[in-house]
Amino acid sequence: MSRIVRFACLLLAMAFARPLAAGDDPSSGVLVLGRISDDPRAHYDQLKPLLDYVVPRMAEVGIREGRILMAKDVQQMASYMRRGRVDWVTETAGTAMLLKQRAGASPMLVTERDGTSHYHSVFFARRDRGLRRLEDLRGRRVAFQRPTSTSAYFVPAAELLGRSMPLEILLSPDDQPSPQAVGYLFARSELNIATWVHKGLVDVGVMSNLDWENPRRVPTAFRRDFVVIGRTPEYPRAVELVRSDLEPRVAARLREVLMRAPQDPAGREAMQAFFETTRFMPIDGVSAHALEHIGNGVAKVRTDVE
Repeated sequence: MSRIVRFACLLLAMAFARPLAAGDDPSSGVLVLGRISDDPRAHYDQLKPLLDYVVPRMAEVGIREGRILMAKDVQQMASYMRRGRVDWVTETAGTAMLLKQRAGASPMLVTERDGTSHYHSVFFARRDRGLRRLEDLRGRRVAFQRPTSTSAYFVPAAELLGRSMPLEILLSPDDQPSPQAVGYLFARSELNIATWVHKGLVDVGVMSNLDWENPRRVPTAFRRDFVVIGRTPEYPRAVELVRSDLEPRVAARLREVLMRAPQDPAGREAMQAFFETTRFMPIDGVSAHALEHIGNGVAKVRTDVE
């Protein structure tokens, strides 16, 4: 019986997470929070507490209700934002810049998670491979994580392209790239990346410095055999965006509520559920420059690689 009750509650929750219907007015007092997700149930539980915290504090700008809308990929989320179906999105920097390019989304705040607001990507290889710098990667194989990863695909791929090193997707680890190109595969997880490098299936792996320092991602027994051969500049870990035509007073109030949330115990609790967020920060000049650089890199990856 308890399972039936929990399932019924989940169905009820997802009903409130429905997209706006065709006849709904997107300015009718509903704030819609969006997320690109391959696990809607888990992400719903992470998004809902902060949305529930934010909505009552936006009554003065006409917001009376909050909803959550998931998208399966960037294309679908961009469509939602262009059509006014989603007002606010939380995403990594690379995906945020894709939404800016495809939907005109406006970056609003940098999101600090677990005390870290910025990070960088790390390239590493086995010490016995003789690789010491990124230029040594020509004719070699690199393992990225997945095609949507900022730290383990977009940023490092753009870094290599920026050094005039073309990328070629490989059919398998046994496939070989052209002598002047860098071959790449997707390993799906950071632990797989570390394992592939350690077993010699690929020559180089890449991931964020946070994952590089995490023994659950890079086991200590592996790491002692690795050497770092390159690092990218720092960039924001995550970004909050709003659709381009969101009413300015609603966007301004949302920004204010989020920035003040850490000062409120209820806000801190909701933020902890929201991907372990610890602060929302203004986008300063350094972060704006990093996001612009990532945007240019993402565009180049989409054009030259995909």
